[in-house]
Amino acid sequence: MSEGRGGEKWKRLARRELLDCGIFRAVERENEGPGALRGRFTVLEAPDWAAVVPLVLHNGEPHFVMVRQYRHGSDEVSVAFPGGVVERGEEPAAAAARELEEETGWIAGRIRPSGWVYPNPAFMENRFHVFAADRLEQSGRMALDEHEVLDSFLLPVSEVRALMGGAPFSHALMAAALFMAERVLASPG
Repeated sequence: MSEGRGGEKWKRLARRELLDCGIFRAVERENEGPGALRGRFTVLEAPDWAAVVPLVLHNGEPHFVMVRQYRHGSDEVSVAFPGGVVERGEEPAAAAARELEEETGWIAGRIRPSGWVYPNPAFMENRFHVFAADRLEQSGRMALDEHEVLDSFLLPVSEVRALMGGAPFSHALMAAALFMAERVLASPG
């Protein structure tokens, strides 16, 4: 791979808020790059997100705890791992554990970091944190958000692997979560 100037960080000169939508803000950033190249770029500023890939043995077979819900952006029902927004001042691991219980009624006996990615670094600044959870116990205490309507259920790991990447397992971040969490779940640590 040849060395160019693509690896140089640009300097932020100015920031102007364009729109506050509650769950994110659209801002315009004026940046300066290599060779005094200048431009204005629209960026979405949003809180970080966290998801948890919860593994439980059911009838001696490994299963994931999944959630199914309608997603307004795609206008489709989606099957995904539990997750949501990392609240201000909250650690991502705590957010993942909280979302697991709120959405499914399960508590993780052990939760391990699996990595993080930028959902789309071209125009989004937030991070998506992934955690692997096992040694689960049911608490029976779900606490859904005001407009959250979902079902939680167990699905064999082999079925999730086979179906990931097609409807209703079409959430791109869940494919990334599965990939990252399985590396951790496979290790005894």
